[in-house]
Amino acid sequence: QVQLVESGGGLVQPGGSLRLSCAASGIVFSRYDLGWYRQAPGNQRELVASITRVRTTNYRDSVKGRFTISRDNAKNVVYLQMNSLKPEDTAVYYCKCILSPLQAYWGQGTQVTVSS
Repeated sequence: QVQLVESGGGLVQPGGSLRLSCAASGIVFSRYDLGWYRQAPGNQRELVASITRVRTTNYRDSVKGRFTISRDNAKNVVYLQMNSLKPEDTAVYYCKCILSPLQAYWGQGTQVTVSS
């Protein structure tokens, strides 16, 4: 059974940093593209960052220069380093393992709250 488990969320002040992790079991991460998404209350889920099997990365404009996605295939983990956090980054963050255009696995999400 495939499981993706996110961790590392929490409450942080504006300008602070957090590092999210997503650990997988039952699947070999190295074979697939991975992504981090987020969903704020009342909003649709949106792509934050993605990383392909060959480590090509892509970011939404609002996080470029502040967030970094990376992967450790040996540990079956994908990370999202978030710096210079802003209140508008507040959301539930989800990791996604993309098997095909029509099939993917999702984690359960981790809450990130940026507030003073």
